[in-house]
Amino acid sequence: MLSTQLIKFTESYPVNMNDSRVILNVGGTRFETQRATLKKLPATRLSKLTPQLSFYDPVLNEYFFDRHPGAFSQILNYYRTGRLHYPTNVCGPLFEDELSFWGIQREEVEPCCWMTYTKHRSTQETLQVLDSLELDTVRSTTDDIVKKFGWEDDFDLITSGHLSNRKRLKGIIWQLFEEPRSSLVSKIIAVISMFFIILSIVSFVLRTLPAFEIAEFTLVNVTIGYNRTEQAIMSNTQQRKIISSFDTIEWICNSWFIFEITLRFLVTPSKRSFCSSILNWIDFLGTFWFIFTYILYETFYFHGYNAALDLVSTIRVARMFKLCNLHPRLKVIITSMSYSSGVLSLLIFFFFLAVMVAGASLYYIERLSNTKDNQLISIVEGVSLAISTISTLGAGEVVPKSLSGMIFGAITTVVGVLIIDLPMPIIVETFANFNSHLQTRQQLPKQRRRVTPAVIPRKIKPLIPPNRYARY
Repeated sequence: MLSTQLIKFTESYPVNMNDSRVILNVGGTRFETQRATLKKLPATRLSKLTPQLSFYDPVLNEYFFDRHPGAFSQILNYYRTGRLHYPTNVCGPLFEDELSFWGIQREEVEPCCWMTYTKHRSTQETLQVLDSLELDTVRSTTDDIVKKFGWEDDFDLITSGHLSNRKRLKGIIWQLFEEPRSSLVSKIIAVISMFFIILSIVSFVLRTLPAFEIAEFTLVNVTIGYNRTEQAIMSNTQQRKIISSFDTIEWICNSWFIFEITLRFLVTPSKRSFCSSILNWIDFLGTFWFIFTYILYETFYFHGYNAALDLVSTIRVARMFKLCNLHPRLKVIITSMSYSSGVLSLLIFFFFLAVMVAGASLYYIERLSNTKDNQLISIVEGVSLAISTISTLGAGEVVPKSLSGMIFGAITTVVGVLIIDLPMPIIVETFANFNSHLQTRQQLPKQRRRVTPAVIPRKIKPLIPPNRYARY
């Protein structure tokens, strides 16, 4: 006859279950604290420790967490003292992840560490701006071009794995004109574009010199005495003709600009973003205004010199901003200025405020002094003097004559230097921040290994019969 043996299943609890101490193993570093300490912050991960959790090791009688031990030391200290400090040897995003894992709000960081803790956020914003500028992208890959043009669902790409010849040619042309560092041909095209931009601006500047103007003279009758008239030669200042070589140079340059902007418009991934670009509008308006003035003068035979037409033609000088696409540092300078717009607007506000106060004060100081040679006859002259003083230009045409006016003018000069110079370090710091991150990103490897997240196994309890006994 087979003998039966009763075996009782017992759950594995620690021997000293009611012990007030608890051992936490975080990343291989063991921490020991009181259970009452962990209960100080309810609704957090450590306040809900029970032996049924998968983190608990019944053999070693400890809870194991595969987290950063350096960050956990400050978190455990927060349970003990009620003050959360930021560890200086831990990166900001890592500490944020640790706080989120342990169920602690990031707003609990102490004010003394808040500036250091939030510094990484400005760094992340800077990196996002640099990513949007695509400064470190020398040559886009095929996947990047497919994503940029929205060809993920292309039939030829899905069936054969290759794009059609038309789309492939479109991507190649786009790279030649939009990525000047992607290949030797794109570098040559960038040099040609730069040459025509500089040549057009130099031609626009040199044609204003009197040495290149064709002088026109007219004969006028001059009456000498009562009965005698003679013909005299008088220059016609209403007519301004330039030697034809400048028109030839302008046509050659603008022919390249028309070809470039038309081809870029045809191969752009987004017509909307292309039309919303300020540089493209500058290029278009500069070319359009040249053709408009040429037709006005040559086709409709518009006679006379109109300074307003030449004034609008100065927009072609703004083509120099297109050179920003050829060098990353130029883009960084413009981006730094745009991100410092708040400081610049504050500078302009205080400048005009100081100008109005100083101008009105200088006028009334000179008026109350009763000097004979007072040059400030109105507040307008006072404001003009304040502008030249605060901006440290010092025109010197209108100056205060009284002793009190001279003293106030000296004070205004010092105040102007402070108003202009104090915001400058902020702008310089912004540029240095962008430039340093750009240099760091250029030194990083293009491809980095990705780490897959670890899967935490759940603790499996043994199946226990309801009567807690088993028969064998």
